[in-house]
Amino acid sequence: MELNNLSDEQVLIELTQRVKQRRLNINITQEELSKRAGVHVQTIKNFESGKTTTVLTFIQILRAFGDLDALNSLLPDPGISPIELLKLKGKGRERASRSPKNQKEDPQW
Repeated sequence: MELNNLSDEQVLIELTQRVKQRRLNINITQEELSKRAGVHVQTIKNFESGKTTTVLTFIQILRAFGDLDALNSLLPDPGISPIELLKLKGKGRERASRSPKNQKEDPQW
């Protein structure tokens, strides 16, 4: 489905319907999902009906499904930008510090 062609409200409905279908596919009730997610059952009902919800609720539901890692596909870690790497250049550690004098030179493994 091409989500870019949908309105924000339609995207919300699609998201909540996918969550509902996921719940049904793993065969758990709204009550069971609410217990797993640590939210009130009405919160699950509101979410699945497309009512205004929070990102926190979505995260709690994903965690209850065991699907929190799915957020990595949605928003992958961007890492350090090339500009930031240039700014950090030369500031990284270049050598190890000396060992304390009272420490044995040849550790016994």
